[in-house]
Amino acid sequence: MFISFEGTEGVGKTTLIHRIYADLMAQGKEVILTREPGGTPMAEQIRALLLSVSHDEAMCHDTELLLMYAARAQHLAQVILPALSAGKTVLCDRFTDASFAYQCAGRGVSEDKLNLLNKSFVAHMPDLTFWLDAPIELGMTRARERGALDRFEQEKMTFFEKVRTGYATLWQRYPDRIKRLDATLLPDQVFDQAFQYLK
Repeated sequence: MFISFEGTEGVGKTTLIHRIYADLMAQGKEVILTREPGGTPMAEQIRALLLSVSHDEAMCHDTELLLMYAARAQHLAQVILPALSAGKTVLCDRFTDASFAYQCAGRGVSEDKLNLLNKSFVAHMPDLTFWLDAPIELGMTRARERGALDRFEQEKMTFFEKVRTGYATLWQRYPDRIKRLDATLLPDQVFDQAFQYLK
C-alpha cells in the first residue's frame, strides 16, 4: 500500500508515521518511510531550497509549486514507484494533497495548474491518506516548541487557516481515500484512530 500523511504544521504527522512504521515492521512487513518534499538526495536539496528563510529574493508561487513537483518527480522515480513495484508498503509524510492545500488553497495558485502537473508527473496516488486535523493555534504552538521556524512555518495564521480549509475540501471530495484524524488527542489516541482504518 501507498499511505500518505497530511496536515498543517505541528499536528503530529511525524509521531504517527513513525508509530505506524514500527507497528508494520513488527508485523514483518517491508516498509519504506519517506517524506516530501525530499526522499532522495536530489529532492532533499530542493527541500532545503523551499524551506530556507535566507533567500535574497521572494520565491514566487509558481516557482514554489514547480519546485515541489520537481522534487516529487524525482521521489516517485527513485523511491516510491520502485518500492511499490517490489510489493513494499510506502509511508510518505505529505504528497500531492499538500500541494493542493498549501499552493492552491493557501497561495491561490490555479487548481488547473496542479491538475496538469498531477496528470503529467504523478503515476500513482496514495491508496490511503491520513489527514491529521487540529486548530491552527495548537499546531503552531507545537511547531514553535520544536525550535526555529522554516519558510512555511513563518507564514501568518490566515495562510494556515486557508491550508486547513483546503484539506477539508479534499476530505469532502475524496472520502474513500482521505480519513480525518482528530489530532488534538494524545498520540496513542491518534494512533488508535488510524489503526481502525489500517485494520
